[in-house]
Amino acid sequence: MSGGQAQVMWDEAVTGYDFGPGHPMDPVRLFLTMRLIEAYGLDKAVRVVAAPAAGESTLGLVHRADYIEAVRWASADPRSADTAYGLGTPDDPAFAGMHDAAALIAGQSVAAAESVWRGEAVHAVNFSGGLHHAMPGSASGFCVYNDAALAVARLLELGAERVAYVDVDVHHGDGVQAAFWEDPRVLTISLHEDPRTLFPQTGRPEETGAPGAEGSAVNVALPAGTGDAGWLRAFHAVVPELLAAFRPQVLVTQHGADTHFEDPLAHLAVSLDAQRLVAEACHDLAHRHADGRWVALGGGGYAVVDVVPRSWAHLVGIAAGRPVDPESAVPEEWRREVFRRTQQLGPLRMTDGLRPSWRDFAESGYDPADRLDQAVLATRRAVFPSHGLLP
Repeated sequence: MSGGQAQVMWDEAVTGYDFGPGHPMDPVRLFLTMRLIEAYGLDKAVRVVAAPAAGESTLGLVHRADYIEAVRWASADPRSADTAYGLGTPDDPAFAGMHDAAALIAGQSVAAAESVWRGEAVHAVNFSGGLHHAMPGSASGFCVYNDAALAVARLLELGAERVAYVDVDVHHGDGVQAAFWEDPRVLTISLHEDPRTLFPQTGRPEETGAPGAEGSAVNVALPAGTGDAGWLRAFHAVVPELLAAFRPQVLVTQHGADTHFEDPLAHLAVSLDAQRLVAEACHDLAHRHADGRWVALGGGGYAVVDVVPRSWAHLVGIAAGRPVDPESAVPEEWRREVFRRTQQLGPLRMTDGLRPSWRDFAESGYDPADRLDQAVLATRRAVFPSHGLLP
């Protein structure tokens, strides 16, 4: 794949999205991801583009005007943050410049969607994005503006008739689901830890969309402790068949790295190697069902040195057509930068040393005693008939 076919959105100023010392969403994860991309030379295999911040009209595709104004007020004076809008809370503390930083991240995702839709790039990655919890009228879960929903909304505004959104973050993609709950043009699929054990306590299989949009919301609620085999089994048991039936014109994916077994905020046990396989699968599905149009976003991920940079560097390599060899040694100059920035020792290789495999759901059949299979079947029964598929 030539450099002109893939695009990475990057402006160093996105690291200004900073909730302060001690907050899990440390912007060093973005800085280190870009430095690792550069250390592997992947920035030379793509077009690196810095887009402007999303303006008022663009933000208004998803967010209410009064909420945008509340963010502006809190950004100018963090002490004035209105908790009724989810601002100034432990999850979303207000900080100076918050509006500008959040709008800049949103602008990167919207520009990525525009580039893919207009044919300027086949694939576009904004790993600073994927802030999928923000609601039309409130901040939530470390997310101020919902760049993922804004990217989808912009695609619809440009004329897309069918957009699929696949979210593999450990947390339910609740904000994106809410934004398109009544819109049958958007298929949202979220694989996440069971809401009984994790924020935001939504994303049950029976959440399937509003009347007139039945089956447009798909939720796979995975048992705590699910590892590579179960995660991959669930993904392949649900996502490919639905995309084939829906026939999206564009695929937007969210690749939160917090499914990893080292992540401190959740309870799945997925490896970097399985995350890479799902990124590869999303790439293949975009080519199979969306004429290659693929917008890939970041998301959660709080093992900010060991996991996030490697996971998203793999994502960029896949989008660029220059996949990183999992067995390759991590460049020493990057490890020195890690230590300089964090006083931590960086990982040595681009793998967790695993070779994940899974049993195909259609071939191996349903095991009624298996909690993972119970979750998969609940999702298939809830939404597959709406798409003309057998559960």
